[in-house]
Parts: sequence; C-alpha cells; structure tokens
Amino acid sequence: MSAGLLAAIVGFASSFAIVLQGLNATGANAAEATSGLMALSISMGLCAIVASLRTKMPVSIAWSTPGAALLASAGPVDGGFGAAVGAFVICAILIILAGLIRPFGKAVAAIPAPLANAMLAGVLFGLCLAPVKAVAELPVSALIVIGTWALAFRFLRLYAVPLAMAATFAIALYVSGPVDLSSAELISKPVLIKPEFSIEALVSIALPLFIVTMASQNIPGIAVMRAYGYDPHSGPLFTLSGVFSLFSAPFGGHAVNLAAITAAMCAGEDAHKDPRQRYWAAVTAGVIYVLFGLFTGLVMALVAVTPSILIEAVAGLALLGALAFSIGEATKSADTRDSAIITFAVTASGVSFFGVSGAFWGLLAGGAFMALTRIARTS
Repeated sequence: MSAGLLAAIVGFASSFAIVLQGLNATGANAAEATSGLMALSISMGLCAIVASLRTKMPVSIAWSTPGAALLASAGPVDGGFGAAVGAFVICAILIILAGLIRPFGKAVAAIPAPLANAMLAGVLFGLCLAPVKAVAELPVSALIVIGTWALAFRFLRLYAVPLAMAATFAIALYVSGPVDLSSAELISKPVLIKPEFSIEALVSIALPLFIVTMASQNIPGIAVMRAYGYDPHSGPLFTLSGVFSLFSAPFGGHAVNLAAITAAMCAGEDAHKDPRQRYWAAVTAGVIYVLFGLFTGLVMALVAVTPSILIEAVAGLALLGALAFSIGEATKSADTRDSAIITFAVTASGVSFFGVSGAFWGLLAGGAFMALTRIARTS
C-alpha cells in the first residue's frame, strides 16, 4: 500500500503541470483543463484497479506525459479545444484497435528480456539522479529528506520512502506556511466538451498522440512488467487503456496508458516480498488516483507549494533498488551485454525523434545491434 501511495503521488505530482500545459496549449480554458486533469486521474485510477484485480499483476496506469508534451508543442488547431477533443477520441479508438490486432501484441511479447531491463534502467537513470540534483539546488531540504530516508532504510526499511515523502511535505509547509485553500474547489467539476472532427486535428494531434502514447508508454510499460518476471497479455491491456481513454476524452482527457516509472515502484521487491501480492500496490495507486481526481483543486494547491525537485528526489531514492536490479539483469549475459548497453545509453540520453521518446529508440537500437551480432555469428 505504501508503494502504491508513493507511485500515485509521484505519478501525479511529477507531471500534472505538463498535462495542464498541453491542454491549455490546445485551447482549453481553466475549467476545461482542470476537468481534463480530473478525468485523466479518475480514468487511470479505475483502469489500474480493474486491470490489476483482473490479472493479479501490478498493472500501473498513467496519463500520457509525452502525449501532453506533444500537445504543448502542437498548439491549437482550427475548431479550438473541441477539435482537440475529437482528436483525443480518435486516438483512443486507435489504441483500442491496436490492442485487438494480435500481431501487434506478439511483436511486443518478442522483446528480449535483457533489452527490456536495459530500457527500464535507462528510464529510471535520470530520475535516480534527482537526489543529487536536489542537494545542489536545495542543499538543506534535500539533505533532510535523504537523511530521513537513509535512517529509515537502515532501521525501518518498509517505511523509508513514505517517511521521506512526509518529510518533503513537512518542509514545504514549513517554508511556504499554511496552504491557501480559499480559491480551491472542494470537489472538482467535470466539463463536457462536444468533440469536433477535422483532418487537421487528425494529422496534427490524433495520429502523433497515438504513436507517442504507444511507443513511449504502452510498449515500455509492458517491457517493464516483463523485466520483473510478469507475463501480461499486452493486447487486452492496450484495449483496456484505450477504453478508459475514450471515457476521459469528452471531459478533456487526452490519453491514459500503461506506466513505466511508477510500474517499477509497484512491481519491485520493495512493494512486497511475494510477487503474487504486488498487484495490491497498483490497486492502491488506482484508489489514490481516483481521490486525486475528485479533489484535483485541493491536491494542486498542496503540490503547488512543494518544490518539484524534492518530489523527484524521493522518487529517485525509491527507485535505486529497481535501477540496480535492472542493470544487473540487463548485463548478466555476455552475449547480449553490448546490445543491452546500447539500449540503456540511447534510452538514458533522453533524446526524442519525431516526438517519440528515447525508450522506444533505445529498444530499436539495441534490437538492431542484437540482430546484427546474431547474423554475424551465423555467417
């Protein structure tokens, strides 16, 4: 439960600003953007609960952060936010179809385990540097958080991360003073937006959003679960995420998908010693996401006064074990070590091409090199 709580806090707090920026950039007003954030949070929470209880696996769900970044760069289209919502609907339908097409699921299942672990290590690497960056940016606050984590890790390992997060919020409240809730609504209000469909929105939003969500989130999300020894059927999970994306679209939500970073929090050993019990972490995260969605205004008021670097630092501390595990598994075999290192380097670089993040290109580069080396050995 503590792992799920942390995953939800990190998943929401670390990227909600990007989501708001993306929705605003496509023409949403303040009420529509808040509605979109609420719809996404509730949808990904319900999706995580349904998927995890049904599969008995820690299926972590997130909103499409790369997709939100894409929206921010794409800007508004003719027809305003209604046209963008129409593009969200089309994207959701495409994700559903991708899950129903079996060859696509088979392609995901064919990703070699060393490359999946290397990709996971690359995804985690940047966030695991956050504690060091936090010390450089906020030395006193960061050292208090890290010290709290280290002492708890030594004596109360199960509570190390929750105590570090509690210390983070305590510092934020001490520095900022009482949180001003006078302008925050107790319960968020959904806004129903009528979708409009246009070729421009299809080309500039729907198709790129679909590609980015699948390549940067859904495929890595399956790979992360496989890296921890789970064997999920990718097709039904893709379809389920598409269905919940479709539910959130009319209220301004762009897309929900399988998570990668928070998946490592829920699927790792710190969540539970028994892998068969770790799905409760994802269920807990789902419940917290739903609550965040219902009380989006209040949550945003608290998170707004907390330095994002400290939240990222706690996430980095929580993921150190996952990083060590994934690097060890990726480099265990000498035959695939070079391919794994290429995957790790490309993924960790953080570069993106055509709006698709390094996680996808890392898998592609490592897989191409692995195929090349195998051909060379057989020739």
